[in-house]
Amino acid sequence: MPPHSPSAAGVPDEGDERSVAPVRQALSDSVYERIKAMVMDHEIAPGARVGIESLARALRVSPTPVREALARLESDGLVVKRALSGYRATELLTRQGVEELFEMRLLLEPRAAALAAENATEAQLDGLERIVEEMQVQPSPNGRYASYRDFAALDQRFHEAIGQAAHRPLLADAVERLHAHLHIFRLSKVVGAGGPTVAEHERIVRAVLRRNPERAAEAMTEHLTRSMERQHDGGDGSAPVPPTR
Repeated sequence: MPPHSPSAAGVPDEGDERSVAPVRQALSDSVYERIKAMVMDHEIAPGARVGIESLARALRVSPTPVREALARLESDGLVVKRALSGYRATELLTRQGVEELFEMRLLLEPRAAALAAENATEAQLDGLERIVEEMQVQPSPNGRYASYRDFAALDQRFHEAIGQAAHRPLLADAVERLHAHLHIFRLSKVVGAGGPTVAEHERIVRAVLRRNPERAAEAMTEHLTRSMERQHDGGDGSAPVPPTR
């Protein structure tokens, strides 16, 4: 009788585990992106219950990757988990909520930019330049989430990279936890805002590269102020944020 093999008994050996793990991760990432798009595009309405079983059926997957995706989306601030009622999509920011978000950003990010000008490593400076270069070739935010996902991700990376380059871990963590890019893009696509955003990012990077903390802080303040103004008028006057409720 041949020696007993774990694989023959249906138990994956170490090689099988290594090959299965990337497949599982790819499925998890795919389900996360699909549900995220549904939330960003309001296919899952703000405040609506998010059913694990119904999503699993709609996406033709098991409940496990759906649960994993919802846990990640909860960390992103796009869904909330409540006792006895499961997950719900977070409500959209009101006008007051937008103003409070930018108030927090104006407290944190100009200081982060100033510290980045003083403390960024050469590798971090190169990284900031690469992000801006990638943003230059992206289409301007427009339409559904799939069309501006990469632009939004680069916007997130840029602001988080500034926070990391400040070399103040608590400050960097606070900037990241705001998830500003997700809340703002979910509220309004701000059609045509890509060009101004990239130009403003370029001015911030130039100040950081020149090791000019005062100018870096000013450039970040200018960028955030203009971004808030674009939110209030929808970028072209067509999509203002909701009134305070």
